[in-house]
Amino acid sequence: MRGAGFLIATLLLAGPLCADRDFLTTDEADQVRLTQEPNARLKLYADFARQRIDLIDHLLSKNEPGRSLLLHQAISDYTKIIETIDIVADDAIARGVDITEGLQAVTGAEQEFLKRLQKVQAAKPKDIAHYRFVLETALETTADSIDVNLEDLGERKIQVKEREEKERRELEEMMTPEMRQQRKEDTADLEKEQKEHEKKKPTLFKKGEKKPDKP
Repeated sequence: MRGAGFLIATLLLAGPLCADRDFLTTDEADQVRLTQEPNARLKLYADFARQRIDLIDHLLSKNEPGRSLLLHQAISDYTKIIETIDIVADDAIARGVDITEGLQAVTGAEQEFLKRLQKVQAAKPKDIAHYRFVLETALETTADSIDVNLEDLGERKIQVKEREEKERRELEEMMTPEMRQQRKEDTADLEKEQKEHEKKKPTLFKKGEKKPDKP
């Protein structure tokens, strides 16, 4: 079972609306784990977001009991997927990974999603009061994501680094002297382990042999 029917069944099985409900299905989470390359992962999340948009349109075409709750969940899940796209992108950019391909695919998709969500808002469904806030949040999140994804990657990398540094400073300010000392010791232990690992790297040379000099 795939498509809108599969997602509706998943939402129903998820039970009442709750803050800690997973926004991905089990199958989708497995796909994410198997997709490590950032560009491919961005495209995968864009596919998941498209499925939620399709589901929203499908639900709006039906006037069935419980529709408002399912719409609220679908829109909320969509927003979390868009937020995750931005997190994945920022992480890749911070690591110096070229995600031009992934961002182009995502941005094109998000521009389509924004138009479709705007149509929902403009149509003013009779039960919109039950999901107006999450719909407005989805619109704002999508528009913000598009703006960020259209930025120069070099500029975005600088912004990501600055934000990480700010968060690091804020975290340190909240730490007690004991916590800072423990963190310092943990960092020292990690660096020591890394150095020991480097020394123990396997080699094909026998004892006493060394790598020949380059000609």
